[in-house]
Parts: sequence; C-alpha cells; structure tokens
Amino acid sequence: MTLTTKTVTKLQRYFEDQVDAIKSSENYQKLLAMPPLKRWATLAGLFLLSQLVVFGALYLIFGRIVVIGFFASILAGLATGLGALPALFFKNISQNLFNSMLGAAAGVMLAATAFSLLVPGMAYGNLVSPGKGIYIVSFGMLIGALFLHYADRQLPHVHFESVSDTHLSSLKKVWLFIIAITIHNFPEGMSVGVSFGSGEMKNGVVLAIAIALQNIPEGLAVALPLVGLGYNKWRAVGIATLTGLVEPVGGLLGITMVTLFQPILPIAMGFAAGAMLFVISEEIIPETHSNGRSRYATFALMIGFIIMMTLDNMLG
Repeated sequence: MTLTTKTVTKLQRYFEDQVDAIKSSENYQKLLAMPPLKRWATLAGLFLLSQLVVFGALYLIFGRIVVIGFFASILAGLATGLGALPALFFKNISQNLFNSMLGAAAGVMLAATAFSLLVPGMAYGNLVSPGKGIYIVSFGMLIGALFLHYADRQLPHVHFESVSDTHLSSLKKVWLFIIAITIHNFPEGMSVGVSFGSGEMKNGVVLAIAIALQNIPEGLAVALPLVGLGYNKWRAVGIATLTGLVEPVGGLLGITMVTLFQPILPIAMGFAAGAMLFVISEEIIPETHSNGRSRYATFALMIGFIIMMTLDNMLG
C-alpha cells in the first residue's frame, strides 16, 4: 500500500512526541541544570563511551575491516553536515555554482561506481563463476535500480529538481524532499560497506571519498530551504546532518552482509552500483539542467569524473 503525506505527518508527530517525552524526563532536566561546560563534557563522554562499545563489539565479532568500513561510512555521512554549513551565512547561492557542485558530484559518483564497484564486482563474479562475472553484476545492478524505483514509488517525497523550484515553498514539501535524500543515502552507505567488505581497502576508501564529496551539495540542498522558511540555522544544519547519518546504517549492513556471505559479493556490488546510477540519472543530473541546459554542470561533471578516476589510479 502506497504511503501518503498523512502518514508522513503522523510519523513527524510521533517523533515530535518522543522528543517532548525526552525533554520532560528527569535525566534530561538534570542535564540541563548542569553548568554548560560540565553538560557538554558529560554528553561528549557518553558519546565516546557508546562509540567505544559499538566499535569494540564490531571488532570482536567481525574484525578490523568492518570497523574501518563502518567508520568510513560515518565520515561520508557527516559530509552532509559539512555541506550544510554555508546555510549559516547565506539564504541562497548562485544557481550556476549549485549546478556545478551537483555536476561535479555526479561525475565523482560515476567514476567511483565504474572503478570501485563495477570493475572489481566483475572480477569477483568471474571468481565465483568463470566468464559470467559481467552477467552476475548486471543482475545485481537491475535489482539495485528496481529497489530504488520501488522505494521512489512507495514513499511520498519531492524530487531533487524541486530544490531550486519556487514550488518548494511549504514546510511539508521540504520534509518530503528530506525523506527523498534520506532514502537515497541508504544505498550510498551500503555501497561503501560492500566495497570495504570485498577486502580491497583502496576501493572502499575511494568510494567513501566519492560519497562524501557527493553529500556536500546534498547537505546544502536540505539546509537552505529550511533556513528560507524560517528554521533556526543551526537546527537546519543539524537536520541536514541527520539525513546523512542513515549512511552508516547502510554501510554496516553492506559490510557485514558480504563479510558473512562472500559468494553474494558480486551481486551486492552490482546492487550498489545500480542504486547509485539510479540516483545520478533520476535525481542529480536532471536537477543540474532543471532551468535549461547548464554548460557549467556538464564541465563540472567531467572534471569530477577525471578527479575521481585520477584518485583511483593514484591509490591503485
């Protein structure tokens, strides 16, 4: 059954109720009563302790490569918050600059998909079934594209091209756009995890860098409309950062899945590649040309592709 905007409103109210419950709790009130320095030190200590538990458990269960892959997917997700920071100083930016940023992101993702997912995926596929690697990876690509197609149809959202559209004027539409970004960040995180799960550190690092670079304009695209509608600037940056933090979830799923079940690695790499190509073709490139042809975006895409291709070659 297809979700409606009413469902999204109910979910939003549910999360708001949970936030209110936390704020009214005794522990939260005690935290607020602390001096600012002690309060932030307590929060930092709790955060570090939680990370120690999480990373320690991952290391003991799965080993070093899973810990590195999970950490890389966290950094890639946090790049969304980095991209949102200009919203603290500006309410809008030049359309040509934004198109160029998105074009470069598309080029980076295309190169990373080709050299860090498809090429090694076919090589692993040939190890599993000699001479049939390309067919195994192609099958995975179609599954990845169909997965995002289904998610695109089932979950209500506003498409990327509406960022610069005057129709993105209501809070509800902005939140639907945020849902779209979050949906697309999950397979991106999974691609980083799958790449690290292959055991090839270089491919994982290249893909994590590519996703991080691609997340920068996405963060800006989330934060600017929120600021334009009167949201607190820091809160807008925080929401943009949270959309990227779904990536570590996908990353952890991808890396543990292929670590435990090595034979599915070529299909998983194809799945991640197909999902990324879907996002590039369906969302990013159309946005760069939403107001007519953009030569800035075209050249930026080529430059982004060349930079990522060069990086992949240097690390190889």
